[in-house]
Amino acid sequence: MQQQVHFLTLATADLDAARRFYVGGLGWSPLLDVPGEIVFFQVAPGTVLAFFEAAKFAQDLGTGPARPAVSGVTLAHNVADRDAVRALVDAMAAAGGTVLTAPEEGAFGGVFHALVTDPNGVVWEVAHNPGWSVDADGTVRLGQP
Repeated sequence: MQQQVHFLTLATADLDAARRFYVGGLGWSPLLDVPGEIVFFQVAPGTVLAFFEAAKFAQDLGTGPARPAVSGVTLAHNVADRDAVRALVDAMAAAGGTVLTAPEEGAFGGVFHALVTDPNGVVWEVAHNPGWSVDADGTVRLGQP
């Protein structure tokens, strides 16, 4: 198996709320949107993030009516500077997100970050980390840029 992930699919209790948050609130463009079922977003070269209506997600997994919950997972979005952290957190809150941790200094690594949940409880870390960089081809560098 190659060291790659092409799809991240999250069960979503309220698909319409997810759509309003990501499309209407944050301005994301769906790659494919199937009302009442799933919405896909291209989030990086070769990587798609999908929000799948929870009952249909459970059906797809063969778990019956059980509604899987997102737990122990954060999605991270790195930005260019501290002001961009503040601005994006404000935009996410205005779009219907809930700020769990206001922008603040992180515990390590010089990171400045905040935590925000989307309307379905997906936790996003919005961060500026001067020790990380992302190349034009999408390669992440974990040392000094």
